[in-house]
Amino acid sequence: MQIAYEIASDLEFLTDLRRDLHQHPELGFEEERTSAIVARLLEEAGIPVHRGLGGTGVVGTLQVGNGTRVIGLRADMDALAMPETADRPYKSLVPGKMHACGHDGHTVLLLGAARYLARTRNFSGTVHFIFQPAEEGRGGAKRMVEEGLFDRFPCDAVYGLHNMPGLDPDEIAVVEGPQLASSDSWYVTFRGIGTHGAKPHLGKDPVTAMATFLSALQTIVGRVVDPLQPAVVSACSVQAGNPQALNVIPDFVEIGGTARAYTPEVRDQLDTEIGRLARGTAEMFGISADYRFERRIPPVVNHADATARALSVAREVFGAKVRTAFPPSTAGDDFAYFGQQAPGCYVWLGNGPAVDGALHHNTAYDFNDAAIGPGVTFWSRLVERELSAV
Repeated sequence: MQIAYEIASDLEFLTDLRRDLHQHPELGFEEERTSAIVARLLEEAGIPVHRGLGGTGVVGTLQVGNGTRVIGLRADMDALAMPETADRPYKSLVPGKMHACGHDGHTVLLLGAARYLARTRNFSGTVHFIFQPAEEGRGGAKRMVEEGLFDRFPCDAVYGLHNMPGLDPDEIAVVEGPQLASSDSWYVTFRGIGTHGAKPHLGKDPVTAMATFLSALQTIVGRVVDPLQPAVVSACSVQAGNPQALNVIPDFVEIGGTARAYTPEVRDQLDTEIGRLARGTAEMFGISADYRFERRIPPVVNHADATARALSVAREVFGAKVRTAFPPSTAGDDFAYFGQQAPGCYVWLGNGPAVDGALHHNTAYDFNDAAIGPGVTFWSRLVERELSAV
C-alpha cells in the first residue's frame, strides 16, 4: 500500500493523539475534552467548525473549487462504561471507562484525513467531517439528525468506517446491502399474585410463567421467522423475587432483552411475536403481562451507488486486499440514521488479529495504530475521487 508523504509525515502525531484520546475516554454526550480537541485541530487546519449538534457533536466543512457535489464522512467519539484490564503505557486514566470499540482510532482517522485534505486541496466540492457523540446506545446520531444535521449540512452521500479485528490493518471490506442489524430492546413484566412458597395454589406464580416464556422465546427465530432471514432474540435480564426470601413467590417478574434483524419486515415480526408469546403465556397461567418493544437503532444497509463509489476507491488504495464478501454483524450502529438521510456506505477497516481474544467491547481491546495510515489514506482518497477536480 502506498501512503502519501503528507499522510506518512503526520503518522507520529496522529498515533500520539490516538493514544492520548485512549487515555482520556468519555462516555456518550460527555465528550467535552474530545470534541474540544477535534474542533481545535480542525480550526488550526483552516476548516470552519460548527459545534453543539447532539450536544458534543462537531462538524467541520471544507469547500474547495466550484464542484457542487457534497459528501459527509462520519467518525464516532464516545467510549464505553467498562474498565480497561490490559496494561499498556496509554491505559485509560478514568476508572470504569475505556475505548473498547476503537472510537479513539476512528476520531483520529477522520482528523488525519481532514488535515491532509486541507493541505493538499486536491478536489472540487464540499466535504463535511462529522464527529458524532454517543454512538454506544445513547442515541447520538438520531439526536444530531433531529437537531438539523442534514438541514444545515446536506449531503449527496454519507460514509462511515469501523475497525474490524480479524482483518489485516491493510485490508478493508466494502459490501453492498445489510451490514449491521437493527438494535431494539423489549420488556415483559408478568404480574401474578404473590404467596407463600409452600402454598403455591393460593397465588398465581409469575416465575413459572417466566420459565415457560423463556423456553418458548427461541421458537420465534427457529420456527416463525423465515430461515433465510437472519434474526436474534435474546433475554438478557431477569428480575424476580429476593434471594433473602426463598419462601416467597413474588407478585411479578421483569424480563428484558434485545432483538436484531436486517429488514423492516423481520423487525416488525419480532415485535409482534415476542408480544404474542408474552400475552399467550400470561393467559395460560391466569396472570397478566405488560409488554413494550423499544425501537432503538434501524439496520445499517449499504446503498448500491455509494457502495460502488467506496469500492472503487478501496480497490485503488488496498488493491487485492479488498473484500467484497463479508458477513454482516448482528451488532448495531446508529450510523443507520445518517443512511436514512442520504445514500450511505459503511466499510470495515482491518484492525489486525484479536490479541488474546480481545474483540470489540472486551476489557483488553485496543485500536491498532498500524491501521491509521491505511484509514487516513482511504478517507482522503475517497474525497478526492468523489469530488474529483477533473
